[in-house]
Amino acid sequence: MGLSLTVEYPEKLPDALQLSRQDFEREAKMAMAVKLYELKRLSSGVAAALAGMDRVTFLLSLHRFGTCMIDLDDEELASDVENA
Repeated sequence: MGLSLTVEYPEKLPDALQLSRQDFEREAKMAMAVKLYELKRLSSGVAAALAGMDRVTFLLSLHRFGTCMIDLDDEELASDVENA
């Protein structure tokens, strides 16, 4: 069993976003996992576990948040192309 985080939010926020309470909380959890992954603070596997899904589903969902599945800088990309 893991630790728990409680986040207070306005009661009407899920309605304003046209989401059920459960969908809003699931989406907020996913957004946190995606951002930590994007900042390279979490691996895709750990971020997926935080979001409550498998790694492949997590990676395939990143586009909904405008986050790339593979984020290489110019040097890393050039190295990958050279070694292909």
